[in-house]
Amino acid sequence: MKKFLLAACAVCLGLCCACARGSGARAPEGPKQDFTAVPGSGTSQSAAPDNASDAPSSAVPASGAAVLPYRAVWISYLEWPLFDTSSAEAFTACVGAAFDRCAAVGLNVVVVQVRPFSDAIYPSSIYPWSHLLTGTQGQDPGFDPLAILIEQAHARGLVFEAWVNPYRVRLNDNTPQGALAGGNPAVLHPDWAIEANNGLYYDPALPDVQQMVVDGVMELVQNYNVDGIEFDDYFYPTTDEAFDEDSFARYGAGQALTEWRRGNVNTLIQKVYAAVKAVRPQVVFGISPQGNNDNNYHQQYSDVALWMRTPGFVDYVMPQVYWGYNYTLSNGSARYAFENLVQEWMNMERDSSVSLAFGLGAYRVGEGDGSSTQSDEWQTGHNLADMVRTLSAHGANGYGIYRYESLFGGGEYTALREAEQKALAEVNAQP
Repeated sequence: MKKFLLAACAVCLGLCCACARGSGARAPEGPKQDFTAVPGSGTSQSAAPDNASDAPSSAVPASGAAVLPYRAVWISYLEWPLFDTSSAEAFTACVGAAFDRCAAVGLNVVVVQVRPFSDAIYPSSIYPWSHLLTGTQGQDPGFDPLAILIEQAHARGLVFEAWVNPYRVRLNDNTPQGALAGGNPAVLHPDWAIEANNGLYYDPALPDVQQMVVDGVMELVQNYNVDGIEFDDYFYPTTDEAFDEDSFARYGAGQALTEWRRGNVNTLIQKVYAAVKAVRPQVVFGISPQGNNDNNYHQQYSDVALWMRTPGFVDYVMPQVYWGYNYTLSNGSARYAFENLVQEWMNMERDSSVSLAFGLGAYRVGEGDGSSTQSDEWQTGHNLADMVRTLSAHGANGYGIYRYESLFGGGEYTALREAEQKALAEVNAQP
């Protein structure tokens, strides 16, 4: 069995304001476990890089030792506007309060989006500063948010994983806001990026792009004491044959377009994995693909089944299973109902070196999942906790909550979210 790591950093506006005022008090700390070991590796944790932002909170358990299950929360770029980034002190207070809340409900991993749009929330020699920090891409906020995030996570016994989007430069015309910085690789090398669906994405086929992504990951692993690196489900942005026709003509070598595209993604994943393990083998590398694996394979050209059954690609996979127990399609199919889809993934061939966790959609609480069958499961106040119990019964290695604000935020569903927090805390406290 294997463990993973993630990192959480989102916090609602009211919480940020409260922590900025600062009472000096802190919630009880989370368990002091380190979840950076790779099961079956037979290796002990190597030392953190000399210039890492802080030391691990505890030693890695011996090979085969029991550890707490993987209980993560994602903190996405959507949460960043809720942080006070006016100063290092204000940011530290907000992050500390957010991580206290995570620990209080028994979460032990935070997965923080550190590079969402070919930019960075840390000083990088490759990517410009993210617009999330100051409103302008390329503008220095005057402090290092990533160093603070890692320090605050480890101080509470939380594992920190850095969430990276390898190819995305722009999601659409408005995201990220404003112009790309002059130092953005997509500006410096306009031939590396291609427009698709009103967005802008790096061409996965280009060797220079692949090397840039690897170098960007290694910058994180070598300069910061991250416990893990995670990619999400943003790989090829389109199935349009015209998207990369020039690269296909140059590099395709007679292959079918679909197989060639999957090969490009496979090559990147292997390169990242090998580079990480060569420098800090205790750092885990995982991917959170779509819950519908047909989409992964046919639309994003990500061969997740290959990564799961073959050593040398990933340490873990965490599919995003964001539908409820009673979810049905308009044609009556229940394939994507939570327990059915979990079993589908659990039945897939998997190498002993690869862990399998599941992403849970907290943003469904109160809203529902769009099922064609009427159900009140997302109004019960304990659906997420029920899912955790189901995952445990199926032998899964853990879970991740998408996303922080959806679990801890206020608004229309405050009472339901608070009930879900309480239920999660109870199930996480069980042996």
